[in-house]
Amino acid sequence: MVHGMVMLLFIYSTCLVLVQRVEAADPDPLVDFSANATTPVFRNIFANGDVSIGSGGVRAALDIGKFPGLTSQGLTVVQFKMVPCGENVPHTHPRATELLSLISGGPLQAGFVDTKGQAHIHILYPGDLIVFPRGLLHFELNVGTETAFYLSALNSQNPGTLDAAGAVLQLPERAAAIAFNQDIATVGALKSQRPYNEPPTLEAAKHGVCVPGQLISTTV
Repeated sequence: MVHGMVMLLFIYSTCLVLVQRVEAADPDPLVDFSANATTPVFRNIFANGDVSIGSGGVRAALDIGKFPGLTSQGLTVVQFKMVPCGENVPHTHPRATELLSLISGGPLQAGFVDTKGQAHIHILYPGDLIVFPRGLLHFELNVGTETAFYLSALNSQNPGTLDAAGAVLQLPERAAAIAFNQDIATVGALKSQRPYNEPPTLEAAKHGVCVPGQLISTTV
């Protein structure tokens, strides 16, 4: 009797976990191709996509608003042209895993920090790919002398982007000061210089922080 109750509890728990996993993902498509889409082709993402231009380069994204063909496919696509010493500043995607592929230029220093606080930093060359697990803090920095052209695919049509530094600085200054182990005046100065990065843009390093083609390392 006890054994049977334990088995029932185990089956129930397993089913609950599976249901939670299904609910956490994008829903399965109900049609082959969205009725709102006129074509499965999108032309010239850097001209017609959701484009943001920053000091570190150009970011061009596609979502269902720009490209209805993506509707219910569980995908978002972003392409980048990042100048030397440009950075896609540390951020997270709360609803998606990201797969990044460097096509040309760079190289890129890229990586993420896991929930144990361990950094996974790598140098990417053309043809290399890296995965950023869902919800984990990650970044890309062009440490080379050539513009880096790369693309990312995310497994949600609404992955979300949370700017890590900008988000902390949206907190009350006392809370942010404790988190950074700084005084409130320092945090206030940072807050005035560092607005929340929305829409997401690529940023260039300040003079002296990064020199193109130097210190191509996973530790600097």
